[in-house]
Amino acid sequence: MDDELSNSLAPEDSSTLQGTVLAVQANYYSVRLDQPPSAGGISAMPVSLLCTRRTRLKKIGQQVMVGDRVIVEEPDWEGGRGAISHVFPRRTELDRPPIANVDQILLVFSLAEPSLEPLQLSRFLVKAESTGLIIRLCLNKSDLVSSAEQQQWRKRLQQWGYEPLLISLRTHKGLKSVQAELTQKITVISGPSGVGKSSLINRLIPDVELRTGVVSGKLGRGRHTTRHVELFELPSGGLLADTPGFNQPDLHCLPTQLAHYFPEARQRLAENDCQFSNCLHRDEPNCAVRGEWERYDHYLTFLDEAVAYQTAIERTGDAESTLKVKTKGEGQLHSEPKLEAKKYRRPSRRTEKQVLRTLYRDLEELMTEGD
Repeated sequence: MDDELSNSLAPEDSSTLQGTVLAVQANYYSVRLDQPPSAGGISAMPVSLLCTRRTRLKKIGQQVMVGDRVIVEEPDWEGGRGAISHVFPRRTELDRPPIANVDQILLVFSLAEPSLEPLQLSRFLVKAESTGLIIRLCLNKSDLVSSAEQQQWRKRLQQWGYEPLLISLRTHKGLKSVQAELTQKITVISGPSGVGKSSLINRLIPDVELRTGVVSGKLGRGRHTTRHVELFELPSGGLLADTPGFNQPDLHCLPTQLAHYFPEARQRLAENDCQFSNCLHRDEPNCAVRGEWERYDHYLTFLDEAVAYQTAIERTGDAESTLKVKTKGEGQLHSEPKLEAKKYRRPSRRTEKQVLRTLYRDLEELMTEGD
């Protein structure tokens, strides 16, 4: 919805409550109010309300997402309920996880247990870069590796274009630096399972007590413990969103866009232009990107996936196609038929009764003709 339509729906009453959606479940929305209401000297009223969405918002197709800034009407303080009547225009919007108005991404990995895999880290970084948000890279379990190895990773990632925060939840190392980066911002925390995302949130916000998982000894990967998206309030100010852990995020982008998601490639393009405007930085002559930089092999790996994805999309045609493209495994794509809901929908009882009446009437006519 554009800004003009959104503003036209805003109520004129300036005293109407405003807040931020912290969680969405079914058709209910947990909204944190900007200021706790007060009336008659009573201060024990709720700061958050469980809200529904106004019918007019449903009619215009206005979705309410976690992170949305909203207006709440008709609060029921005793029951802790309210109704969302307006959604303000979003500054940013993510589809995975579905969350609005995010300022930055805190990407969490571990230096050990599970060990840090450069290709997997690159995949997450490229996915994060594709959002256009600020990226903060946090490396947990620094106490499990030597100081020399820590410095090697720091120098290596600086060459990639990132300044990592090395932390240890066991020794509390680096937690103040993380807190400073999160203050007064809406942050999405992401990364593979088992690296300590939920444990980090529990340390930053002790009242949350998220479930944590252990690392699988056989696979060296963590088990998923987070099932949905929710914003948690930081004691120092700001909001933090935990997201479901996953080990291989999808890289759905055009081949010509991929290089812009690598800081090293962006720097090379800023210094020199490629000969061709649609250069894929693979075999083209006079390419400014192709060369001796560590993650160039990662770029080529992801480029093959991007080309395969574009090819699959072109084969399936537009959204009305009978096929859909899905990611399977590590970058492998396959197409499968779209199910038509109407074809498999069970007829209503009213329809079944009408069919029976028609059959019964036809049967009576046949018996009458036979007589």
